[in-house]
Amino acid sequence: MKKKEVEKGVLSFEDSLKRLEEIVQMLEDGSASLEESLKLYEEGMSLAKHCIMQLNEAKLKLKKIQKNFSGELEETDLE
Repeated sequence: MKKKEVEKGVLSFEDSLKRLEEIVQMLEDGSASLEESLKLYEEGMSLAKHCIMQLNEAKLKLKKIQKNFSGELEETDLE
């Protein structure tokens, strides 16, 4: 998985999350060298940021599409 794929938003949320889980597992089991661990950490942070951005976008879309009974847009607090 390349950092540029993440930066361009090519990866789906699910693919990003799956890769992030793999990275966490690799870092937790301690099998990676220090240099590899740093690269994995950097990739993980980039993936985490990507996931957060996608979740925030989804939240905004939900706010826009929620309607009240009269058909008017209704702003709701999703937090």
